[in-house]
Amino acid sequence: MIQIRLADRVKSLPPYLFASIDAMKQEALARGVDVIDLSIGDPDIPTPAHIVEAMKKAVEKPEHHQYPSYVGMLSYREAVADWYRRRFSVSLDPKTEVLSLIGSKEGIGHIPLAFINPGDVVLVPSPGYPVYPVGTLFAGGESYFMPLRQENAFLPDFSAIPEDILKRAVLMFLNYPNNPTAAVAPEEFFREAIALAEKYNIIICHDAAYSEVYYDGGRPLSFLEVEGAKEVGIEFHSLSKTYNMTGWRLGFAVGNREAIAGLGKIKSNLDSGVFQAIQETGIVALRTEDTVLAGLRETFQKRRDVMCEGLAGIGLEVNKPKATFYLWTKVPSGFDSTSLVAHLLEKAGVLGTPGVGFGAPGEGYIRFALTQPAERIREAVERMRRVVG
Repeated sequence: MIQIRLADRVKSLPPYLFASIDAMKQEALARGVDVIDLSIGDPDIPTPAHIVEAMKKAVEKPEHHQYPSYVGMLSYREAVADWYRRRFSVSLDPKTEVLSLIGSKEGIGHIPLAFINPGDVVLVPSPGYPVYPVGTLFAGGESYFMPLRQENAFLPDFSAIPEDILKRAVLMFLNYPNNPTAAVAPEEFFREAIALAEKYNIIICHDAAYSEVYYDGGRPLSFLEVEGAKEVGIEFHSLSKTYNMTGWRLGFAVGNREAIAGLGKIKSNLDSGVFQAIQETGIVALRTEDTVLAGLRETFQKRRDVMCEGLAGIGLEVNKPKATFYLWTKVPSGFDSTSLVAHLLEKAGVLGTPGVGFGAPGEGYIRFALTQPAERIREAVERMRRVVG
């Protein structure tokens, strides 16, 4: 038998956060624990029925059973461009400024391969989505972590980045509405980011997966709405959170045509595109009436209010989020984020995500996802009341 040796890039990977959490959950379930899982951001609400029905029809079409276009069906890319025009008043050329993705995670993980050479720097928010530094690692780049702290509204402080780092930086990831902190970025912040990118020739990669999960009528901005954004970067989006289609794996990247072309070149060499039946169904999803999405947002808003009130009632500090379905909750004294997650699972059967798993600046926080019905969230709070404090 040969000796199987992992590549150094794989050996240096930390355990994928959500895989580790799932292992903890499975162990508890094996012990017979009734686990209330508030860890991973996978909506429990079914995909809207009209989208499912569209898929049933699309999958029967023989023309969809062949290899799809590498860049995506033009009709799908046109639907994306039309959605951006309606939602954000942003004009996009569907032929050159829109690229289909197998979910936004795939595009985010691949884009460093298009632009990063060994030793190049990628500016990465921390705490943040683990794929940002992992994609950088796979491309041979170096991650420079920009801390997101409460005193700065969970926005990176660009003035704190050393000049030599900025001169070496090639990409910068941003993510608003933010996972895990649930922060929303104002227009002035995006203007500052664009000015920085122009000065140091940095490509901005804005992850906007949660732009449609917002509350109290506060519709978040697209990065591309801000003047000059398309000259310096692109935006990633996904149908996963907006339409409860996490398992469908469909997303898109839009913006600067040269950046889109670079990502497309990587994808054409590594994958064969998105199943056309899913793309055709994505067109139906993107044309969904906002009344349907408003109903989904109302469900999450009720859950948010129940959990925020409940956590405050047991003495835990949490900012009521304006967007996303996450609560970024301060860890009480006597715990760190990992020990609190283990304590809640062991003593209460409630599973959250340790903030440190999103990066060192996330220590001191735990993330709860609003992906359980309101009655289960109330039960989770009552269970926690008995074991916290």
